[in-house]
Amino acid sequence: MKLMLKYLFRHKVLFCLNMICAFGFAVVELGIPTIFGNMVDLGVEKANPAAIYSGFGQILVVAIIGTIGMLSLAYVSSRLSTTIVYEIRKDLFEHAMSFSAAELDHFGVSSMITRTGSDAYQILMFLNTLLKSSLISPIMLLVSVILIIQTSLPLSFIVLGTIPFILIGVIIVFRIAGPLSQKQQTSLDQINEILRENMSGIRVIRAFNNQVTEEKRFTAENRQYMSVTSRLFKLMNMTDPMFFFLMNIASMMIYYTAAVLLGNEQLQLGQLLMFVEYLFHCMMSVLVLCMVFMMYPRASVSAKRIQEVLETNPSIFSEKSLQNLGRIDSIEFDHVGFRYPGNEQHTLKNISFSAKTGQKIAVVGSTGSGKSSLIRLINRFYDANEGQIRINGTPIEEYDLQVLRNQISMVSQKAHMFSGSVEDNIRFGNRQADNDDILEAIEIAQASDFIAERENGLLDEISEEGTNLSGGQKQRLSIARAIISNASFFILDDSFSALDLKTDASLRKALEPLRQNSIFLVVAQRISSILDADLILVLDHGEIQAMGTHQELYKNSPLYREIVLSQMSEMEAEKYA
Repeated sequence: MKLMLKYLFRHKVLFCLNMICAFGFAVVELGIPTIFGNMVDLGVEKANPAAIYSGFGQILVVAIIGTIGMLSLAYVSSRLSTTIVYEIRKDLFEHAMSFSAAELDHFGVSSMITRTGSDAYQILMFLNTLLKSSLISPIMLLVSVILIIQTSLPLSFIVLGTIPFILIGVIIVFRIAGPLSQKQQTSLDQINEILRENMSGIRVIRAFNNQVTEEKRFTAENRQYMSVTSRLFKLMNMTDPMFFFLMNIASMMIYYTAAVLLGNEQLQLGQLLMFVEYLFHCMMSVLVLCMVFMMYPRASVSAKRIQEVLETNPSIFSEKSLQNLGRIDSIEFDHVGFRYPGNEQHTLKNISFSAKTGQKIAVVGSTGSGKSSLIRLINRFYDANEGQIRINGTPIEEYDLQVLRNQISMVSQKAHMFSGSVEDNIRFGNRQADNDDILEAIEIAQASDFIAERENGLLDEISEEGTNLSGGQKQRLSIARAIISNASFFILDDSFSALDLKTDASLRKALEPLRQNSIFLVVAQRISSILDADLILVLDHGEIQAMGTHQELYKNSPLYREIVLSQMSEMEAEKYA
């Protein structure tokens, strides 16, 4: 509730207007039974046509005012609830975009999707009901009870005796529904996770003929969700039979008592009709409040899940926000050590090297040696636990994150494409780039030929995640996107792996002029792509086993020599050495 109140108080004017509409509608609606009762007592029983016509006129006017009030309330409550949920989703997205990799790993992609979608929707439904109906209900309940007591004290005792039983039932259901709602949303997270994995990995699943296994996995989680949801709905649906059973018992007692009072002339017919109308409004108010109490556990769980994200501070942020980075002229790793959050074992240990403008640094090593972890520290996806990384002689933590990342352009092995045109995906690297910049970037990236072959060229649409592109085409577009960014530090994380040898060689040659004014850090599996590197780091179990040029390492590092000979003959290797 804390989260919802926080956003409600941002819109005090709309909220006050909503309260005025609710109060006005309640007063008008409760005025009709009084007019109707007086019309019966003064007009019907005393055969006074003028009183009857006057009563009908008053009821018509009040009904029109009530309709206008209800429409106004519906508009204001809908506007307020949708605005609040819009702001919640906006804040949730913006806050998640500030997270480091550690926070994203903690929550998980599927859970973030559920929180932004399903959880926000639960809050929307609860707020809409709360603002439209629940604000009226307490007013109508209070006023109805007062008018019921004024109309007939003996009959009011029956009503007042029924309400506590209804409230006890609601409280019991409320206490059970909370934990079930938590289980339901957690299960929905799991369903989304399985669905996301299967949709993105459908080709692998089919290649290994694992459709049946994945179907069983999804069915098991779906059945779990169905079971929890079924229990939750059964529990909530119990309130209606319980409510109407108590209402029927109360009605039977009221009509019996009313018959006795009418027979003893202690109650008039108009008073009875007024009492029944007030009773109807009283019970409907209780029913609406019960419905809101039933919705509250789910909305509360959703609000807590959203609040958990909003209250999680990013572990990596711009503490000192040094703005004057300019271009990156040098980078230095000084005895850097790193371990992932929650992992006691170091992924990187005692990493020390330096690079400056015009140099090409290569990183090689077996799987799990720490190559990807090293480059994640440069972009500050994670921060080092030990030692220091310095950019232009200044600790990397002192730079504003946006300023730092503006000067670093990274191309991953698995190139990510966005839905949109080819041009949109390239321009993602620099929104201010003109057409000449784009044409130059695709020429350097060796992408001009295949783009020209597409039906609409640069305007051709790319499907979600680039499924209508080959691996090599995606890598070349990703390289063009990096080139257009005008960065001064380029990270190429095995980004030539899907290219044929001819395209690889042409691309490396085209990148040479760019390299003269930048720092290139290349993570490579293909040794032929790093033979010209100024410095090669050989990583093994998170440590630098050796470093130097290709010639130096081939002679002095058994591990590097082993890697080289696994890809080329000894005669060919000796030629480059």
